[in-house]
Amino acid sequence: MVVGEMVQEVDVAVIGGGPGGYTAALRAAELGLRTILVDAQPKPGGVCLHMGCIPSKSLLHAAEVLDSAKQAGKIGITFGEPKIDIKTLRDWKQSVLDKLAGGIVGMCKSAGVEILNGKAIFQDSRSVRVDCPGESAVRIKFKHCILATGSRPTQLPKLFANPEDMNSERVMDSTSALALKDIPKKLVVIGGGYIGLELGTVYASLGSEVTVIEMTDGLLPGADRDLVKPLAAKLTELFKGIHLSTKVTGIKVTDKGVEISVEGKDLPEKISADKVLISVGRRPNSDGIGLENTEVEVDQFGFVPSDESCRTRDKRILSIGDISGQPMLAHRAIRQGYVAAEVLAGKPSRFDNRVIPAVVFTEPEVAWCGLTEGEAKAKGLEFQVARFPWSASGRAMTLGGAAGSTKILFATDSQEILGVGIVGPRAGISFPRPAWPSKWVPCWKT
Repeated sequence: MVVGEMVQEVDVAVIGGGPGGYTAALRAAELGLRTILVDAQPKPGGVCLHMGCIPSKSLLHAAEVLDSAKQAGKIGITFGEPKIDIKTLRDWKQSVLDKLAGGIVGMCKSAGVEILNGKAIFQDSRSVRVDCPGESAVRIKFKHCILATGSRPTQLPKLFANPEDMNSERVMDSTSALALKDIPKKLVVIGGGYIGLELGTVYASLGSEVTVIEMTDGLLPGADRDLVKPLAAKLTELFKGIHLSTKVTGIKVTDKGVEISVEGKDLPEKISADKVLISVGRRPNSDGIGLENTEVEVDQFGFVPSDESCRTRDKRILSIGDISGQPMLAHRAIRQGYVAAEVLAGKPSRFDNRVIPAVVFTEPEVAWCGLTEGEAKAKGLEFQVARFPWSASGRAMTLGGAAGSTKILFATDSQEILGVGIVGPRAGISFPRPAWPSKWVPCWKT
């Protein structure tokens, strides 16, 4: 033990203050376990609150307002050219984040959960050392630990001829893009997944000429093509260009901007822009935290796998959220947080969700849960699809969402619902429900 190092003993140490982490801490405290929440960030909330879900949805709301104003001319309402005050927009977004972070602090205080700010490094399977900025280090001895350290944007260092270019202000990841320092005239987005399309939508709505480069042959890889089609049509109008089946071979930062070297059909060798956004996924934060000092297993992708009880190979350490595997979604982490806390309290709890919903908050929104058609076919399942076009829904048409649709996948023999997919305005909140036979029962309810 280091001289001057404080020592605390708890039942449960939760490492990471994101949705999974603070949920686990609150539930553990509620169940009578002495709990401490350790977070490397100055304010709790994790990536979701400060660098992901919430700031992106705040800016997407602004994009929706701008799009609604533009589309209002079709129904006889005309607005003048919008004036965008970037500072006010940033301040408003930050006020939302601060209010929510304050709410988490208040809940933890009421529940008796201590929040400790600092980076935690495992000393062994029973303790972590927390280096607190400006204060003495704290050694926490625990009976059990819940690992919820989240993830960070994936980088592509091999694409840069000059490694220092990765730190240029002209090169953004999702975190720096959400900071909204300025609105580049021309922006290239590398990656046509949900992060790239959501942020591309924001910047295009605010005035950038956005070009998306996607390595696969379609946007939103993994989603059913019929759901993506209406979104792709809208983004074709919104973006300057969408280049599919295109490989980025190099990135060079110059005094005037960024040059992206590409390989694709009918494309120039280089595409120039003021800034480039790299959005090719996220990687778990499992390195640099001393896991080698424990019995925890880290897989080839950096994930710390856990079972249905959220337990890892180390009997004292559980993992939840992004670090535990795919999909990296906040609501998955929250559910795992409940399970982990209840397991440690001796309750018969397990992470048994058969479906995890996913929503892409573009315009139109795309949402699905359960199996996609592609997954059902890959599994060799006998199934049928019921479709409901939103062009038959009066409510959808009043929202300008006639291009939307709802689809239900169900097993041919048992009539169990295998999956649901929707695309259209506000698809992530509610959608027209087709009239299916009462004998259909969602498989996740059986």
